Amino acid sequence: MAHIIEINDFSAPELDVYARLTENQLLNRAEPEKGIFIAESPKVIARALDAGYEPISFLLERKHIEGEAKDILARVPDVPVYTADFEILKQLTGFPLTRGALCAMRRMPLKSVEEVCADAKRIAVLEDVVNPTNIGAIMRSAAALNMDAVLLTPACSNPLYRRAIRVSMGTVFQVPWTYLDALPSAKHHKADSMQDKQEAPKPDYSILRKLGFKTAAMALSDNSVSIDHPDLQKEEKLAIILGTEGEGLADATITDCDYTVKIPMTHGVDSLNVAAASAVAFWQLGQRK
Repeated sequence: MAHIIEINDFSAPELDVYARLTENQLLNRAEPEKGIFIAESPKVIARALDAGYEPISFLLERKHIEGEAKDILARVPDVPVYTADFEILKQLTGFPLTRGALCAMRRMPLKSVEEVCADAKRIAVLEDVVNPTNIGAIMRSAAALNMDAVLLTPACSNPLYRRAIRVSMGTVFQVPWTYLDALPSAKHHKADSMQDKQEAPKPDYSILRKLGFKTAAMALSDNSVSIDHPDLQKEEKLAIILGTEGEGLADATITDCDYTVKIPMTHGVDSLNVAAASAVAFWQLGQRK
């Protein structure tokens, strides 16, 4: 039996997580083990539960308690469920709930790169991608198009930001992911997803070679191979590296990669958004011979 709590006090501290805490406060950089994220919609919440994430509380439109969220609540009957009618919830959150359901959940400790890549043959590496919408879209493409894992540099936006989770449709809970370490000279720097690229901590890509991956930089360069080059499909283990919005990959990253790869374009178009480029790259390079 679900533990239903009627909302009658908008200032109740139990509701701060839904209405008043920022993404960085939820992330809790000072004490990451106490970090929280918000999952939206019954489907996404179910995928998070399937992945083993622990729910703290629910915020549901009343009609969903016996509707779309009924099966979810049955899985965790002791978790508090805060509820009210649609208009009251809209007033509390400041926007309509996505399909009438939110769930606050505890973050898990991040796995090591070695753990995430243990059985991987094709991985995506995101360098300084700061837009949560792009992170979510890339995670969804990675899940759908043959990527075994996703690695992010320290300056990337967090995949468990609310918008990233929503855009990914919960696939962020299905594809293994973690952060790369920063190079030792940059470890003192505190990464911020919206910081200037010049100040971003430099990622340590040496772990990729140690794990046996060849690296493919997705970049606009005349000194490149086409994305359908047969040598790419023959690689046993391949890491596909995509760069930040606008500027793309750092020159040093491109220089250090085994391949520079370009997607052929037509009609005078010179490039794609990083999320769109990721889908093309994952589809083509996710295939192997």
